[in-house]
Amino acid sequence: MSRVCEVCGKGPSTGCTIVRHGLAKAKGGIGLHTTGISKRRFLPNLRSVRSVATNGAVSRVKVCASCLKSGKITKPSA
Repeated sequence: MSRVCEVCGKGPSTGCTIVRHGLAKAKGGIGLHTTGISKRRFLPNLRSVRSVATNGAVSRVKVCASCLKSGKITKPSA
């Protein structure tokens, strides 16, 4: 299971890229027209960090940046 946070389970999500051409009506044009829609993936911001487990063992885990910032994992002391 790559590209998945081992703490919260956050993984890739899908979306679209939308290409628009033309000059906006507010700028004197005839408006923006959609000329292309293609699929894309939004990947989570994963980091491979060393973490201390509940039994005291140190291992490497893939954790998203939001879990790191919120302090959901404990790093080993130096």
